[in-house]
Amino acid sequence: MTTRSFAVIGAGPSGLAVMRALQKARVEATGYEASHEVGGLWDITNPRSTMYASAHLISSRTTTEFAEFPMDSDVDYPGHRVLKRYFDDYADAFGLRERFRFGTRVDRLEPDGEGWILRATARGADGTETSVEERYDGVILANGTLAEPNVPTFPGDFDGEILHTSAYKDPAQLAGRRVLIIGAGNSGCDIAVDAVHHAASIEMSVRRGYYFVPRYLFGRPSDTLNQGRPLPARIKQAIDSRVLRAFTGDPVRFGFPKPDYRIYEAHPIVNTLVLNHLGQGDLRIRADVDRFDGPGVRFRDGSRGDYDLILLATGYTLDYPFVDREHLNWTGSSPRLFLNVFPPSFNGLYMMGMIEASGIGWQGRYEQAELIAAYLAAQEAEPARARRFRERVSRQSWPDLTGGYRYLGLARMSYYVNKDAYRRAVRLEKEGIAAPVSGAS
Repeated sequence: MTTRSFAVIGAGPSGLAVMRALQKARVEATGYEASHEVGGLWDITNPRSTMYASAHLISSRTTTEFAEFPMDSDVDYPGHRVLKRYFDDYADAFGLRERFRFGTRVDRLEPDGEGWILRATARGADGTETSVEERYDGVILANGTLAEPNVPTFPGDFDGEILHTSAYKDPAQLAGRRVLIIGAGNSGCDIAVDAVHHAASIEMSVRRGYYFVPRYLFGRPSDTLNQGRPLPARIKQAIDSRVLRAFTGDPVRFGFPKPDYRIYEAHPIVNTLVLNHLGQGDLRIRADVDRFDGPGVRFRDGSRGDYDLILLATGYTLDYPFVDREHLNWTGSSPRLFLNVFPPSFNGLYMMGMIEASGIGWQGRYEQAELIAAYLAAQEAEPARARRFRERVSRQSWPDLTGGYRYLGLARMSYYVNKDAYRRAVRLEKEGIAAPVSGAS
């Protein structure tokens, strides 16, 4: 068991994964969670949760769950209530809950020699707040990537209500209203499907084209197909594009722009119900927004529409407000870290869960957690191995995590990886840490 001290920030899926990996590696850590429970965004009662009532997984259960803890459900795409229960059961099964301080918001991390001072605010059951200050040898940031809304600005003024989709909880918010959704990511399309049953009208303003993947292909969850040896990027793109055209047709005929990129170079939309509703005339696609115009919106194609509510389905930005960006090697839209985990300075901060990848699931994130745990354990038990890992990171070219895909140069894609390339690179590094040091007795 290590004598050095570590903190984990966040008790969502990533925080639970890293706490479990540390537990197995006999690395002691204290967790901090601002909310009252485990689950992160999947706990809809969490004040910072961006979950909505109709939310379900967009990846299937068997490709998403932790390998050592199968989900107690036979539903292919479970909803948020099932997932909250899953994380409760996971935490209880391994005794993870008692490792966290709940109701404790981390306010600040500051370097202190070779360690970190963590300052937090603990909120009691009676609402009283108490300041907390602790020193740790290392801190693992696992507070998620989908909590801070990306709220763009537009010229002009709008007389109605503007909400980011993070504030959307229930379709009753849309009842009888003329709704414009700006953006068409997975959440935007889910909400559009909700809206057709409640709103007076529903339209979507889109800037670029999308690829729509059905949840089922050939009677099976689509992401369970081709789970063997990964195909080269260009071959998979060619095959899957043909399959999608056969199953879903061309989204351009429903009003979407033609994509200016190949499939999988941005996250696909796992929702074909929106195409059904477009075909039925239940909703309409609009061009990109030019400006707000009083009771309405003018679009770049010269058209205009009047609305009561604008929903911004414009995604999220990475948010680590408690630590200065220089400590995380921020470069552009995100920190530049080895395997999206280790700052090149090896300053005692570690990032957990800052990866997005089609199909990587929580198991892929758990493997990331295992790498962190292996390194932290080696620091104390096998310092030569830990040192060799740091030297290898500093002197070698970092691995290509794209898998041959040319991802769009968007802020939300700056920490996107290919699941197969990423898991392979993590596995190799974990094996490298475990390998004997040349000349060691």
